[in-house]
Amino acid sequence: MPLKTHVDEPPVMNLVSMIDVLFLLIIFFMLSAQFTEMERSIALEVPAVSGGGALSSAPEKRVVNVDRNGGITLDREAVSLTQLTARLADARKQYSDLGVLVRGDGSGPFQNVADVLNACKQAGINELAISVKLATP
Repeated sequence: MPLKTHVDEPPVMNLVSMIDVLFLLIIFFMLSAQFTEMERSIALEVPAVSGGGALSSAPEKRVVNVDRNGGITLDREAVSLTQLTARLADARKQYSDLGVLVRGDGSGPFQNVADVLNACKQAGINELAISVKLATP
């Protein structure tokens, strides 16, 4: 059985590659800072436009609740069918991809929900959803 007669050297961390990466990052950031300075010094006057549409994406889906008596609420505010159509049409003018979630009372007549869906369609809403819950077996 051979015996070890010498002591192994402890492992040494090689920092050469890490220093190379660090220098490359420093050079990259120094050069990119130079390019941004050149863009700032360009004498350019940007044209002005009138504010027409929204700059942000469409908001969350609007929620329409239909209770069993036929009462309609749009985002927790009571409205009639004509008011619903008008408000959704106005909102659609700002956001063409506006979505509407219709939640109807399960014990109420479906005609009330159908009237709300028709009002949404008249307002030009293309993304309609109906909220239901799964029955428990």
